Amino acid sequence: MIDEFLTGDLSDVEEAVRKAAAAEIVPRYRRLAAHEVDEKTGPHDLVTIADRSAEEHLTASLTALLPGSVVVGEEAVHADPAVAEALHGDAPVWIVDPVDGTRQFVRGEPGFCTLVALALRGEVLASWTYAPVLEEFAVAVRGEGARLGGTPLHSGSPAPGSVLRVAMSHPDYTTPEQKRALLGLAVPGVEARPCGSAGLEYLDVARGDLDAVAFSWELAWDHAAGLLLVTEAGGAHLTVTGEPFRIAGANDLPFTAARDEATARRVRELLT
Repeated sequence: MIDEFLTGDLSDVEEAVRKAAAAEIVPRYRRLAAHEVDEKTGPHDLVTIADRSAEEHLTASLTALLPGSVVVGEEAVHADPAVAEALHGDAPVWIVDPVDGTRQFVRGEPGFCTLVALALRGEVLASWTYAPVLEEFAVAVRGEGARLGGTPLHSGSPAPGSVLRVAMSHPDYTTPEQKRALLGLAVPGVEARPCGSAGLEYLDVARGDLDAVAFSWELAWDHAAGLLLVTEAGGAHLTVTGEPFRIAGANDLPFTAARDEATARRVRELLT
C-alpha cells in the first residue's frame, strides 16, 4: 500500500502542508497574544497555539490521505510519550513538527518551517519542508532525489581549503560529554555557530549554503525530514560512532549531516 502511495501523485501531501500553515500558522505570525505562548520544559522550549492547531490539522489531513497510517507529532508526544512508540511499529508513520523554530516564530522572525516525513519501520521514505514566510518548499523522496520549488537540489562539496561552516547545538543545552564533543569544532578552518530552525539548517546543507550540522539531540520530528533531504541531495550523516543516524532513537550523540560523505567524516572526527 505504501509503495503504491509513494509512486502516486504526492502533491496532495504538499497541499495538506500548505493548507495547515495557511489556516493555523501564518495568520498568527507576529500576532500571537501572550496567553497563546506556553513553556513546555523551560523558557527555551516554547509551544504556541499555532503549533498545537497545525499539528491537529495535519494529523487529520495526512491520515486521511493514507489510510492505516499514524502520526508521531511533537506536541502529541509531549502530551503522551507513548505516542512515539509508533516509530517502532509496522504502520506507516507521519512524523510531524508543526512549527520547527518556535522561538523564531514567537519573536516574529521568518526563520521557521513545518516539517513532515513519512516513514516505515524506521526508514524515512519521503519528506516535506515548508517555510511559509520565506516561500520555500522542499520535497525529497527516497531514491528519487530532492527538490526545492521543483528545482533539483545538489549539495555538492565544499571548495578545497575553504572554511568549513557548521551549525551546531547550542552548548548550553547539552550534557557535559556532548559539550566536550562539540568543542572539537573550535579549531582553525571551522566556523561553527549555534543553529536556528533545524529544518532550515538541513535545507541549507542540501542546497550547499551550509557545509554541515552537528546536533546533540535525536527527536525524530526535528531530523527525519531534513536528513532525507540532505541525503537525497547527495549528502551523508553519521553519529560519533560512525553509524548513520536512526530516527527511532538510541543513537550515540552528537551526530552530523553534511554536504558530502567526506565532510561528514571530517566533522565526525572532530566530534570524537
